[in-house]
Amino acid sequence: MRKAPHYIAIEGPLRVGKTKLASALADHLRGRKILDAEDNQHLKSFYRGRPGAAFRAQMEFLIGRFRQLSESAIEESHVPVVADFMIEKDKLFAYLNLDDDEIAIYDTYYRYFKDQLPRPDLTVYLKATPESIRARLDVDADGFEARISDSYLEGAVRAFDHFFNHYKAADVLVVDAAETDVVSNAKDLENLLTELSKPVTGTQFFLPLGN
Repeated sequence: MRKAPHYIAIEGPLRVGKTKLASALADHLRGRKILDAEDNQHLKSFYRGRPGAAFRAQMEFLIGRFRQLSESAIEESHVPVVADFMIEKDKLFAYLNLDDDEIAIYDTYYRYFKDQLPRPDLTVYLKATPESIRARLDVDADGFEARISDSYLEGAVRAFDHFFNHYKAADVLVVDAAETDVVSNAKDLENLLTELSKPVTGTQFFLPLGN
């Protein structure tokens, strides 16, 4: 009998439903959720393009995410843990936002932190398109997110797709988030929760019938 995953991570680009799915799955499993922090004090400066703000924001994210996903937070939990991010997500955005000199400094800290963290038993990748993300941003983005360029969205989608095309560290369920809307469609969310109650081996793909 295959052991049920203890540590599940939900990942994907922005506005694809990671937090909604992580919260629902944690409730479904009667587990504990770990949600990515959004109160980064340097974000507004980053969105305004102020010099050095990208590096400051990225380092604050890295340290905060490391603390949230520490080994004690995961392995000492007596119930399943569901996080709406992976530490690898931090590096994907660092490479989008930082220059070469900043990356050289960032990588030293990233490798040190990453080596101390447990790996997820299962990862759910909410795969999206730039067009589907833009559509959701147009509906409910705040003032700063609304300024995100199409080229930035395209870069983020490419980075996530490339990462998960080569990711072998855990079992992965790939969900077509361009066609499956766990944010606003209760049926899609219910179908995905049902799918996640089944074993996932290797990389599997999920798209509900009718979508």
